[in-house]
Amino acid sequence: MIVQQRRQRFLTVLQIFFICIFAHSLGAHLHIIESHTANLSHQSLSTVPTNLSSLTTILDISFNIIETLEKNDFDYMAELKVLNASHNRVQYLHSDIFQFNTQLEHIDFTHNQLRNISGTFPQNLRHLDISFNNFKTTSVCRRFGNLFLLEYLGLGASQITKSDFEYIFHLQLKEVFLELKSSFQYENGSLLLLNTKKLRLYLPSNIKEPYLVLLDAVNTSTILELWGIAEWSILTDPDKYISSLVKNSKVIELELRNINIQWKNVVLALQYIWHSSVEVLRLNEVRLNGNINEYPFNYTNTLMKAVSVQEVNVGVFKFDQSVVYRLFSDMNIKRLSMNFASLLFMVCPSQSSTFQNIDFSNNALTDDLFQDCHTLIHLQMLTLRQNKIEKLSKVSFMTKNMPSLKDLDVSHNLISYGDEQCNWSQSVLKLNLAFNSLTASVFKCLPKNIKTLILQNNEITNIPNDITYLDGLEDLNLSFNRLVDLVDCTNLSSLSLLNVVANQILYPSLESIQSCSKVKHINAGHNPYQCNCELRMFINQEKDSPGRLIGWPETYICKYPDDVKGKMLKYLYLPEITCNVFILVPVIIFPIIFTIALIFGLCKYFDAPWFLKMICQYTRTRHRRIRVKNKDYQSLPQDVTFNAFISYSEHDASWVKNIFLPNIERSDDHIRICQHERDFIPGKSIVENIINCIEKSYKSIFILSPNFVQSEWCHYELYFAHHKLFTENNDNLILVLLEPIPQYLIPSKYYKLKTLMAKRTYLEWPKEKSKHSLFWANLRAAINVDLSHSENENNVPSLSESS
Repeated sequence: MIVQQRRQRFLTVLQIFFICIFAHSLGAHLHIIESHTANLSHQSLSTVPTNLSSLTTILDISFNIIETLEKNDFDYMAELKVLNASHNRVQYLHSDIFQFNTQLEHIDFTHNQLRNISGTFPQNLRHLDISFNNFKTTSVCRRFGNLFLLEYLGLGASQITKSDFEYIFHLQLKEVFLELKSSFQYENGSLLLLNTKKLRLYLPSNIKEPYLVLLDAVNTSTILELWGIAEWSILTDPDKYISSLVKNSKVIELELRNINIQWKNVVLALQYIWHSSVEVLRLNEVRLNGNINEYPFNYTNTLMKAVSVQEVNVGVFKFDQSVVYRLFSDMNIKRLSMNFASLLFMVCPSQSSTFQNIDFSNNALTDDLFQDCHTLIHLQMLTLRQNKIEKLSKVSFMTKNMPSLKDLDVSHNLISYGDEQCNWSQSVLKLNLAFNSLTASVFKCLPKNIKTLILQNNEITNIPNDITYLDGLEDLNLSFNRLVDLVDCTNLSSLSLLNVVANQILYPSLESIQSCSKVKHINAGHNPYQCNCELRMFINQEKDSPGRLIGWPETYICKYPDDVKGKMLKYLYLPEITCNVFILVPVIIFPIIFTIALIFGLCKYFDAPWFLKMICQYTRTRHRRIRVKNKDYQSLPQDVTFNAFISYSEHDASWVKNIFLPNIERSDDHIRICQHERDFIPGKSIVENIINCIEKSYKSIFILSPNFVQSEWCHYELYFAHHKLFTENNDNLILVLLEPIPQYLIPSKYYKLKTLMAKRTYLEWPKEKSKHSLFWANLRAAINVDLSHSENENNVPSLSESS
């Protein structure tokens, strides 16, 4: 038996062991499946790691110190599509290195030390860049002839010949990047063999004479990008040099990057380009040298449509800036862009301008821009983002004389608004005021016909209710502000898209939800939602109109209370009974009311108030007894021999003799009741006997009934007992209501009885037998006092004995 238990235990442990191994391998497999991208750049690798996933599709091993690539480094990565091995020390590529990587589409071996490549690349390759290496010739192109899907080709060599490019003449390339060495040899007409839409040439600063290369470059493709234009290009007869290039050019889009040139040569080159086939001109990373003076410029007879200038660095400290600005402001083109150009201002065109789109982003422009400018009558789009504009009213007056302006972007400035007067162009339909310092007052200074308003990242807490002129607004972006509720859409009758992402909305109010019921799309994600009943109607918006809430449900998360923090609103459960008052009333309130009514009815039926009243009286009486009992017995009068004197009407004598006395005296031998028929002393007057009995009794009990108020003797007895109450300050009266006494039956002379019944609590004789025991217990508790000490010490005889 023991051996069998041990064997079973061993099998169990063995099963657990294999399960753990399987789970570990399964977890590793799942991890591999998820890891399709391997980024190993900047890790000082000298070789390609061999522990990568076989499912890797993107591999980045750039910026390492890899010198050699082994034949089988990539064999197991059959799914590899992108390989970035730039900025290493690779000198040679094996002929079969990519034989198993048939899915490769993108290869980058720039900035290595390659001198030769043997073998071929995968036929699915679309992007191949081997520029900035140590190739002496472009003979490597002979291996690219079978890459029919190739779209981008990057090369670099010291010697360029036509025979090398003949092998790739048939390829339909989209872009070719050619890096020229400082001391290179070029065979005329070589570039003309390249069949590409865009040609990019890198010209080193110490290159000798690139004229022949440039002459072929401007005839190779319609899009040309030249890197490194410097003084060498115009030292020898710049007029003839530039004009010959321009006249033989078929370039439509020209980009000059990394330019280091004198201002006069800029104007000269620009003038020739102005009358060429170029329609789009881009000047990037410009450094101006020499004196900046004003030169004449002919703007007529041009095909130019757009000019873009970015990242300008002026090496001259003192010059008239208007000279530079005037050259660009008077251009008769459609689009002008000057970014990162350190613009402080821009002069107004001297005559009616053809500008339709102006972009002066990322400069230092102020509120004085285009004030009182009347020549920008065709301008439709103006972008002034990331400048130093401060007043919204100044912006409005700037647009006043732009009758065609539709789109204005003044985001990322320092704009604020007080109560200044505004005067906008009636044509403005889109206004971008994002990332400024605007409050809710901005709605007092907006274009009347605006359709798209962007107020992202400001300090807006609400939309004023008196805004009535924005009935044409269709798109409103108030994300990243300080809203605590959805906006009031009452006066925004045309609004179709509302963005209130990342505000301070705990739960949209019922009024705001109803006012925005006609808005087609609302983006209200990333707010700190307090998930309570007030949020149910907002959640139902998505249930009733799927797709209306943009970003639902991922961006709609509960933040309060803590028990549902992080939970999506979509999965929030709020019971109907806790939120619907019409259900809450019948389900909770009605049962409570019914229970109270039932308890009240039962109490009424079983006369619970009477029982409570009697129990309270009994409790108070017992408390007084205990207090009296704890006192010195000497405090009782020495001649007290009876527990109580009873006063009643002769008509109630039967009840007293047959019911009262038997239940009081026979149930307790220590209680003695003074009854006039039994204890009055013969020979004495009735009044004397009454006084004597009251004096010798601890309490006086009065049986009240309609018959009682008709008895003269009962009145006398009540009078004497009441007199003792005031003279001795002793609570010695007990009123027992045998039958109800209507107030009108009590004679006026019995005012003491009325007073006592109004001020003192009396016992009521219950008709129900179930209440009798409590009645007798209350009465006995009121009169029960130990009188034995009085009899023993004083030897006081009974009334009958003394007689």
